[in-house]
Amino acid sequence: MTPSNDASSVSAPVQAQSPYRASGSLKGRTIIMSGGSRGIGLAIATRAARDGANIVLMAKTGEPHPKLEGTVFTAADQLLAAGGQALPLVGDVRNDADVAAAVNAAVERFGGIDVVINNASAIDLSRTDAVDMKRYDLMQDINVRGTFLLSKLALPFLRESRHGHILTLSPPLNLDPKWAGMHLAYTMAKYGMSLTTLGLAEELKNDGVQVNSLWPCTLIDTAAIRNMPGGDRMVQAARGPEIMADAAHALLAASGGYGSGNFYTDEEVLRAAGVSDFAAYSLGAPEDRLVPDIFL
Repeated sequence: MTPSNDASSVSAPVQAQSPYRASGSLKGRTIIMSGGSRGIGLAIATRAARDGANIVLMAKTGEPHPKLEGTVFTAADQLLAAGGQALPLVGDVRNDADVAAAVNAAVERFGGIDVVINNASAIDLSRTDAVDMKRYDLMQDINVRGTFLLSKLALPFLRESRHGHILTLSPPLNLDPKWAGMHLAYTMAKYGMSLTTLGLAEELKNDGVQVNSLWPCTLIDTAAIRNMPGGDRMVQAARGPEIMADAAHALLAASGGYGSGNFYTDEEVLRAAGVSDFAAYSLGAPEDRLVPDIFL
């Protein structure tokens, strides 16, 4: 694993000022995130950086990609410009040595770890007879194993923190058969991330470490969506990643008020934080025309 500078979200219309008003701060806290060179992960990291957080990004994109904006190095530049500290690392969440090195680098640079954000995820919505098994393995390795591994290796340091929190971007465990039937391989991979939340929350309930999941109510404009067939059209009925950034901030900056072992939506968290109008997060479509996200 080598140091890097990763960043950038998908081009999108300029949004109105965020309606979220924070009641807490992440200043001085150390966050380690899988992925984060673009999209939702970068938005979450940038919001934390505005508070003065220390952010360790481990992502694969160390060199510019022909189809994706940003690298882990450009992401770090964005975090520094926002007011935070950044440690960019080129690494693969599927590689045990890379994850261990990232955890060790975070502790060496910043003295500990307060927050793990399991952001890295692969998506393939193919039905069972069409999904390529390499894609199946990729989703299991990144989504499930990567989430488990990063959380596992950070546990000793999270237990030492006064603000220990694992936040995973995964959906509620909705056992309505339609979600398994629509895209079984992807559903199993995302639900594996959510089971990690459920299990770790129970396992760590006496250790002072909160464990929660966060999921968007609507489609979010990301490179993954734009690269899907018809993606440019789909994101016209999406919200920007800033809504997830504000919701993640509200969860992580709260003084224990959100509990542990929960599967929150962005709207649910922001309503509890006093937001009643989400129109500012839209990329232009009226609220009643936004595409709901899956699993809800």
